[in-house]
Amino acid sequence: MTTSLADHLRSLPDESLAALLQLRPDLVVPVPADVSALAIRAQSRVSVARALDGLDQFTLQILDAARLTRNADDATTATDTVLAMATAGPHPPAPTAVRAAVGRLRALFLLYGPEHALQVLPAVDEVSPYPAGLGRPAAELDPRAAALCADPAKLRRTVLAAPPSARAILDRLAAGPPVGSVPPGALQAPPLGAADPVLTDPTNGGAPTGSPVRWLVDNRLLVPATTGSSTAGGTVELPREVGLLLRRDSGPLGPLRTSPPPVAAAPREPKAVDSAGAGQTMEVVRHTEGLLEQLADEPAPVLRSGGIGVRDLRRLARTAGLDEPTAALLLEVAYAAGLLGELEMPGATTGRYGADQQVLPTGGYEVWRAASLAQRWEQLARAWLTMTRQVGLVGRRDDRDRPITALSAEAERASVPATRRAVLGVLADLEPATAPTPEEVQELLDWRSPRRSRGRDAAHREVLAEAAQLGVTGLGALTSYGRLLLGDLTSTDERGDDPLGVHADVESGDPSSTARALDALLPAPVDHFLVQADLTVVVPGPPEPALAVELEAMTELESAGGASVHRVTTASVRRALDSGYTADDLHDVFRRRSRTPVPQGLTYLIDDVARKHGGLRVGLAGAYLRSDDETLISEVLADRRLESLALRRLAPTVLCTQYQVGRLLGALRDAGYAPVQEDGTGSTVLARPRIRRAPPRVSVTTRTIDPLAAPKLPMPRLLGVVEHIRRGDAAARAARRAPAVVRGGAPGLGGGPVPAHTHSEALAVLQQAVRDKALVWVGYVDAHGATASRLLKPVSIGAGYLRAEDERTEMLHTFALHRITAAVVAD
Repeated sequence: MTTSLADHLRSLPDESLAALLQLRPDLVVPVPADVSALAIRAQSRVSVARALDGLDQFTLQILDAARLTRNADDATTATDTVLAMATAGPHPPAPTAVRAAVGRLRALFLLYGPEHALQVLPAVDEVSPYPAGLGRPAAELDPRAAALCADPAKLRRTVLAAPPSARAILDRLAAGPPVGSVPPGALQAPPLGAADPVLTDPTNGGAPTGSPVRWLVDNRLLVPATTGSSTAGGTVELPREVGLLLRRDSGPLGPLRTSPPPVAAAPREPKAVDSAGAGQTMEVVRHTEGLLEQLADEPAPVLRSGGIGVRDLRRLARTAGLDEPTAALLLEVAYAAGLLGELEMPGATTGRYGADQQVLPTGGYEVWRAASLAQRWEQLARAWLTMTRQVGLVGRRDDRDRPITALSAEAERASVPATRRAVLGVLADLEPATAPTPEEVQELLDWRSPRRSRGRDAAHREVLAEAAQLGVTGLGALTSYGRLLLGDLTSTDERGDDPLGVHADVESGDPSSTARALDALLPAPVDHFLVQADLTVVVPGPPEPALAVELEAMTELESAGGASVHRVTTASVRRALDSGYTADDLHDVFRRRSRTPVPQGLTYLIDDVARKHGGLRVGLAGAYLRSDDETLISEVLADRRLESLALRRLAPTVLCTQYQVGRLLGALRDAGYAPVQEDGTGSTVLARPRIRRAPPRVSVTTRTIDPLAAPKLPMPRLLGVVEHIRRGDAAARAARRAPAVVRGGAPGLGGGPVPAHTHSEALAVLQQAVRDKALVWVGYVDAHGATASRLLKPVSIGAGYLRAEDERTEMLHTFALHRITAAVVAD
């Protein structure tokens, strides 16, 4: 069979062979040496399973029809025979649909050969042993069952005589798969209607009146695949003829559906879908920024087993006002986007944690914050689509009954990107703004790729829930910008690598089509706010980056959303003054940014805090405290709340303490004073917090969307691969034509038979061939020790090298003489 497929591949033109490699890209990883190697790989179990995984339900059923209609003599079938079986049911598909499915199978070379003699790859039977869910023929199972199936009338009467419980078992096995396991003792229990009493015991495997499985076995409708004992169960198989009889109402292949199942839900209003999704994107960006700011203020230690602990996740979620699953999702996405990383902390040791790493924002976080809201969301969404993390596993327990934590290696699943793309692809293929139910999405996936979607209902529901949380979908439907994002990633994946940058944007800083579409839906960033009499500051929209920085420095956030509310307090004004603002700066910001008159109370608050601010000066002693106001120094010295500092008067206006500056500053502020720190020259030290960042991390969006998929190469490169395979095939044929003495390896190098010629004799043959301009078969050992034989026309010999023209490629090559094992003049 391998030789037959190899010969068929050799007869194809280069374009057809390249089309096969494009449909099955795993065949070129690595590039086959010749056509025979390509044929062997195309028939391998793994490659065939990959090809089957991408087929829809109808095409798989047509492949099953081809398998069921094979001749017993030569194992071939014909397109017309497949068409006859496919249209034998009560609701036959259109012949054009059947022929199109056969064409897809032939393009993938799961079927090959002429239409009147199609052959099925043998590995298909290994990957899927039961075509169309039918069992093996009765003749392969049991001679007595074969005798029953040979008499159609008797078989029909036996099936009609089956008791209801036995008929239910038959119907279930007829729907597929045809093999079922039986409980212990079921094959030994008396059949239904037997006179012997049957104890009500689980060992019997059936009702107290008898075992339906035993009845079916005794009447040859089921064949035991293994022999059970009174304490061990077994398996039974439904013969193919019985299954076909039970399928007389639906057809031999079962119900055939040439198109995906319809969606009952009516399309929603597209504007409502986009508005709902855009509102969620604002929340996603806000909550992600809040979580990262928390980690910047208080980094989370990395557990010894990896990830962050349950307590730290609960703390972050509670502070951000999120539930733990949502917080875990945003942390995983931020980590995948390169916004979070681990920072080494040498010298820190604890028993519970890994002790040398902490999770905190990376340097890329600052760049991300400076981007527009749409661009920030797009970076997160792209990371979610491409990351190999199944966030739904966080909080569950692994095989060793240990909890799976956020950012831990146990949540890694390489198949997740393909699952996300498949689920969103179902939504993208529907009419825009259509919101199918999760059950309808699962039905569509079961039709589009039944082998991949089998048993993955929970994972598909997780993808739908995460897409809604991240704003990729709105009101259950795919948003317009989500459709653009998915299309962009899919086209990038199909296009493959772009080493020359042909498809790169003219200006890399330009926003993508996804960001532009989302920007049109989001409220425009504002550069102003409204100050009210109660010192609240209302921002009527998302603040632009510069305004956001000013608000963070001068106010306390009270509520967030499309319009946020902040409040100016004594502590916030003091924090702004500590970070380098002066009172005049604060007055200027409020006067410039506010669209309402600045309340007098705010002016008084700023002036009052600024007047007290810096009245005390702190330095090192441990630390010292000085002030030009002698009365204030005496007040501090007499303040009983500061007794723990053990302050001493050095001068009428100077106090000192043995404690460090940080503790002195904190104690004074807790007591209601407003000190500032100064350096050795008396200059004020600004209280800007020292920003710690983890080392930069590369975002997962730079890699392919499906890490399990083979790289997709463009057609020009595939044609180059085909040319390489053709050359290898020609070299293999040439090597087979070479004399045996040339094909043998040199002693100690090739490991093959010792050539008949000595090295000096080979050299004499080559020198004579140079003079006669004759063709010579040359045996050669390359640098890796592999032997090869070539038909050459020697040109010259000198300096230990032979220069010769390869007869096949007509190119000049240089060969080291000490690596030539034999030389024979060609006939």
